[in-house]
Amino acid sequence: MRIAIGSILTECNQFGGSPIDLDWFARYDLAYGQDLLAVDAGVVGGALGVLRQEHCDIAPLVYASTCPGGYITDDCYAHLKGELLERLQKALPVDGVLLPLHGAAVAASTPDPEGDIITAVRQIVGSTIPIVVTLDLHAHVTSAMVRDADALVAWETYPHRDSESTGARGAQLLVNALKKNQQLAMVMAKVPVVTGGILGSTEDDGAYAQLMRQTKALERHEHVLSTSLFLTHPYLDQPQMGSGCLVVTDGDQGLAQKLATDISMDYWCRRHELEAQVLDPAEAIARGREAGPGPVVLVETADCAGGGAAGDSVASLRALLDATDIGSALVPVVDPQAAQACHTAGTNAQLELTLGHSLDPRWGSPLKVRGHVEQLSDGRFTYQGGIWDGVTGEMGLTALFAIDDIRVLITTHATYDWADEQWQALGIDPRQTHFIVAKNPMNFHNVYDDIAAATYILDTPGPTPASVKNLPFQNAERPFFPLDQDIPNLSPLILR
Repeated sequence: MRIAIGSILTECNQFGGSPIDLDWFARYDLAYGQDLLAVDAGVVGGALGVLRQEHCDIAPLVYASTCPGGYITDDCYAHLKGELLERLQKALPVDGVLLPLHGAAVAASTPDPEGDIITAVRQIVGSTIPIVVTLDLHAHVTSAMVRDADALVAWETYPHRDSESTGARGAQLLVNALKKNQQLAMVMAKVPVVTGGILGSTEDDGAYAQLMRQTKALERHEHVLSTSLFLTHPYLDQPQMGSGCLVVTDGDQGLAQKLATDISMDYWCRRHELEAQVLDPAEAIARGREAGPGPVVLVETADCAGGGAAGDSVASLRALLDATDIGSALVPVVDPQAAQACHTAGTNAQLELTLGHSLDPRWGSPLKVRGHVEQLSDGRFTYQGGIWDGVTGEMGLTALFAIDDIRVLITTHATYDWADEQWQALGIDPRQTHFIVAKNPMNFHNVYDDIAAATYILDTPGPTPASVKNLPFQNAERPFFPLDQDIPNLSPLILR
C-alpha cells in the first residue's frame, strides 16, 4: 500500500495574538519530503510507526507544526499548502492519504485551512482514494472536512498526552480500510456550545471526562470503527460553531448519525457544567494570602499562548504589584523589546522597563516597572512530554527580571506551556514560590495539582478568556451557549 502523509498543525485565534509566519514553524517542527521520515514522536511519529509496521510504501509530503498564535499569514499558508499539494501530485498514484492536522487553524484569507487542504487533496487523488485526517479534540469541525475526508479521528486526552497514539489510530484505520476494501461512513453531530477548555479535562470526573468515556465506549459496537468528542476551540469566529460527537462506522451511516446525535444531545444537557467561574485578580490574591502552605496558582487563561494569545499581558503582574504581603511570585510575559533591553544592560543591571502589551495592545496598557536583571538566557529548553515531547522550544532572548520578590520571566517569543520547562531552563523550581501565574487553562495540572494550596481562575482581559461571553463575535451564528442560556426545540447540526 502506497500511503501519502502530510501535516500542517497549529491552532489560531481570531480575537488576538501575533500572526504566524514560516519562522514560527521553523522554531518548532518543519520538514519537507524525506526529512519527514525522521520524525519519531507526536502524531506524525505515531502514524509512521504503524505505516512501517504494516510495510507500507510511505510518500512523505510536509510536516509543519508550531505554537498557536493569531492567523497564519497568507504567504506562509500558500507556501505550506503548495508544498504539500505539489509533492502529493508527484507522489501519485497513491492508495491512501493520511493528513495529521489540527482543525482550528485560520489563514488571513482562508477561514478553514484544514477543510481547504482536505478538499484540494480530494481533487488531486479522486473520489475513490481514502483520506483519513487526525485532529485535535478542540477542532472546529466544518462541512468541508466531513464532506471530503473519509474519516476524522481526534485526540482523546486533555491535557494532550495521546498525540502519538492518535497518529497510530488514524494510520491503522486507513490501513484496515484498504486491506478490507472497507466503506467508511462518518457523521458529525454538533450542538451550539462554545465554552473555554479550562473545565474540559479528560482526567477528572467532570462533565467532559464523563462524556468522553461515554463516547469512547461506543467503539465496543461491532460496526463502530472510531468515535471522537469535540470541545470546539472557542476563540474562532466562524459559522456553525459548536461541539459534539463524530462517529465513523463500517458503512452504516444511520447508526453513525444516531450514536453521534445521542452523545451530542447529552453534551447540550451538560453545557452549564463546562462554563467556568472566575475571580478578579485582586480578590484571588487576597484569598491566596490566606491559603495554606504550598503555591497559589493564578490561572491567567485569557493570555494563553497555547490558545493563540500573544502572552504579553501584565494584568496579573499589575495586581501582584498592587497587593501587599504576597511573598514571592513568578510571572511570565512575552516582550521582545524588554528582553532585548535586559540583554543589552547585562546581568545585575538596574533598569526601568516598559513591560507588556507590545505585541497585542488591544487587551491592556503597558506597565512601567523598576528592578534588576537577575539572569539572562538564550531561551532554549526541551519539552518533557505532551505534543512536542523531546522538541527544543525557543523563547528567544530571555531574561529573569526581579521586582523585589516578584520575578518576571521576559521572553522574546511565545511558547506553548506543557509543564514548567520554561522556568526549569533558568534553574527555577516554581513549586517553591508562593504565587505562580500560569497562562494555560489545563497544563498547570501537570505541575501543581499535588502541592497547590489553592488555584484561582482569573478574570482578566485577553483573547483566550475562561468564558467567551464578552468576546466580540461577528460571524458565529446565534443562538449559542453561553451567550444564549437556552434554545427551545434544539436539534443538532448534522454533517455527513
